[in-house]
Amino acid sequence: MHLSEIDFGSRQPIEGYGPDFFRLGGQAHPAPVIFVPGQVLPWGGYADHAALLALAGRVDVLLIGTGGQIAHIPQDLRAALEEAGLGVEAMDSTAACRTYNVLLSEARRVAVALLPVG
Repeated sequence: MHLSEIDFGSRQPIEGYGPDFFRLGGQAHPAPVIFVPGQVLPWGGYADHAALLALAGRVDVLLIGTGGQIAHIPQDLRAALEEAGLGVEAMDSTAACRTYNVLLSEARRVAVALLPVG
């Protein structure tokens, strides 16, 4: 098997996480949080529609990490995001971190909104 080193260019992948934080660029950021390439944004959780809707036109895919377990996001939030043209994928937060890093390595227009895992 041939392994290739991933080149993120100037984009920073998620490096790790703990019960109430996610690490990016060597710095721990308290959850909930939004990562967009080159930017870290505060997020108020599911009730904070505005922070996610502000990503419309900037990203094609929005990953939502639902915490330690996979869960459905509120239907009104999903409908608002899809109406704004954002592709939404919900998964547990650890899977969202991995998926974000893969899409980031492909230079995709992606953002991730993460709820705490603990």
